Amino acid sequence: MTSAHDAETLFALYQDRLRRYLGRASGESELARDLTQEVFLRVSRVAIPIAPENQLAGWLFRIARNVALDHHRRRHRRPEEALGTFDRAKEPSQEISAALNQALSTLPDVDRDVFLLREMSGLSYDEIAHACELTPDAVRNRIHRARVQLRERLASSLRPLRTRQIRPFPNP
Repeated sequence: MTSAHDAETLFALYQDRLRRYLGRASGESELARDLTQEVFLRVSRVAIPIAPENQLAGWLFRIARNVALDHHRRRHRRPEEALGTFDRAKEPSQEISAALNQALSTLPDVDRDVFLLREMSGLSYDEIAHACELTPDAVRNRIHRARVQLRERLASSLRPLRTRQIRPFPNP
């Protein structure tokens, strides 16, 4: 099996999962497509390791994580590209997505990455540990911490979007 064939196989297996991860990591779906292409461009330039599938997924998502971090660093060097503030004329679902992206951007890089690798890409704790060079226990702890922080941040930013109160059922 040649490296090009292996890269094509990886592309077919992981393209959607990588794009979902990179979409949340970058906050933009169009940019996620570009970053996904960058990942597979990097994959095509190196020898693909012969490893069990969970380690191969970890290797691939480590490349994706590095691509996302590189983009994040470039974006912070050029702040004019940064995401703007909330536009109150947006649909509620767009505001929720924007609030989530903003909350994700406040997390430490590693916490955000392990959360996204788990929730958006569906990687196992072992695959995430391999991708982020952590232990599975550290991955569990970081995912928990990210969930708690996101819950706190989203609760305050989404409160204005609640248009009606939930009322208990009337007693019969």
